[in-house]
Amino acid sequence: MAARIEHLVTSGTFSLDGGTWDVDNNVWIVGDDDEVIVIDAAHDAEAIAAAVGGRTLRAIVCTHAHNDHIDAAPALAERTGAPILLHPDDLPLWKQTHPDRAPEGELADGWVLAVAGVELTVLHTPGHAPGAVCLHAPALTALFSGDTLFAGGPGATGRSYSHFPTIVDSIRDRLLTLPGETVVYTGHGDTTTVGAEAPHLQEWIDRGF
Repeated sequence: MAARIEHLVTSGTFSLDGGTWDVDNNVWIVGDDDEVIVIDAAHDAEAIAAAVGGRTLRAIVCTHAHNDHIDAAPALAERTGAPILLHPDDLPLWKQTHPDRAPEGELADGWVLAVAGVELTVLHTPGHAPGAVCLHAPALTALFSGDTLFAGGPGATGRSYSHFPTIVDSIRDRLLTLPGETVVYTGHGDTTTVGAEAPHLQEWIDRGF
């Protein structure tokens, strides 16, 4: 059976710089009836494990290390034996949530993950976080953007470890160069497309989005 994208929404909190906010997170499962990867194990390891079911979980991929995207990763890894993969530039953020548990593997720009006959290329897109990455799966016409790009603009850059000019560069140079029909599967909220967001880049810059 061909690879497909499955979607789960989990709820919890995001904490940074002394503040805590209630959030709903998108968890993306990519694969087929035999094997999958999970992108961003947020909040509820039991629910994510149930969605994976009896399939082999090849990897738990972290688009970045804000707590709301990684809080359930160790528990899911323990349940399934799957490795947790994170860009090393986000280790300082990871350690704020999991000081005694390191990821098993690193993500690097240009690295290719393969699952169910589909390749997902890692794009390092810092700005929201130093080690933020997106995953591009051309065969699925898909980009998994984490918190780098949303429907309506870039991810937030008003807190520690973030930088607005850097996220703009990442989006302009790494994401808006992808085919316009590419569907952007975001870390929170609705999907969008590269084509829908590209015309608004200068607006974001002008208002310091």
